[in-house]
Amino acid sequence: MARKKVDPNNMSFLDHVEELRWSLIRSIVGILIGAVIAGIFTDFIFDVIIFGPKRGTFITYEFFCDFGKYFGIVSDFCNPDFNFKVQSREMSDEFSTHIWTSILVGFVVAFPWVLYQVWRFISPGLKTTEKKYSSGFIIVCSLLFFIGVTFGYFVIAPLSVHFMMTYNLSPEISTEPSLSSYIGYIRASILASGLLFELPVIIYFLTKIGLATPAGLRKNRKYALVIVLIVAAVITPPDVASQIIVAIPVLILYEVSIFISKFVLYRQKRREKKLATP
Repeated sequence: MARKKVDPNNMSFLDHVEELRWSLIRSIVGILIGAVIAGIFTDFIFDVIIFGPKRGTFITYEFFCDFGKYFGIVSDFCNPDFNFKVQSREMSDEFSTHIWTSILVGFVVAFPWVLYQVWRFISPGLKTTEKKYSSGFIIVCSLLFFIGVTFGYFVIAPLSVHFMMTYNLSPEISTEPSLSSYIGYIRASILASGLLFELPVIIYFLTKIGLATPAGLRKNRKYALVIVLIVAAVITPPDVASQIIVAIPVLILYEVSIFISKFVLYRQKRREKKLATP
């Protein structure tokens, strides 16, 4: 059954609900296509990507090892001897992990498409001057998300695995994480970092609707620092080093957000001044 074409500038409440439904359907279809592609490359995704941080030869450990050697520091990252196996303790663990991991990869791959659907849904309520920046919005948001995902995978995930697997209360204890526990750490590190890096975009929209200002952001910088540290503590293991490594780029993003907020207000004042000029 073909969809009824509706003027986007003259839509009723039910028309908006229908458009939202189709936006969700298109987004889900995009994610499922990405999930199917991920399912085809299961061996690569699990053996190379997901289980990469559990190997002592992972690129992040080698980088921190070389970094420590350069400054004459003995680093625990040099050839870490994890020597652990990830265990599947439930009959359905491997199957459910395969499904949900494929969906997560599908979401990451289809993120620009999902973002486009969100923009397509809200665009009828935007001004013509705002609509012309849609492509830039999607590109910037996608770029920030992928940078966050990369940061989560190459920094947060390996630091989490390294800390947890080298932390040992007693030689009598053998750490053998379950499949769901290990995947949970990797998934949280990647997804949370990707979403966390969208902070400048969030500040942009908050400034547009008047809920954020450069002065307010500067004034609340110390509170933002506390919030960032709390968020870092939630998405990372309970070690100070990992929390600081996560906090630093987020604080940089916060400073960038102040600049963006200032730029948005400058543009708004300039536009208002132009309109007020006879």
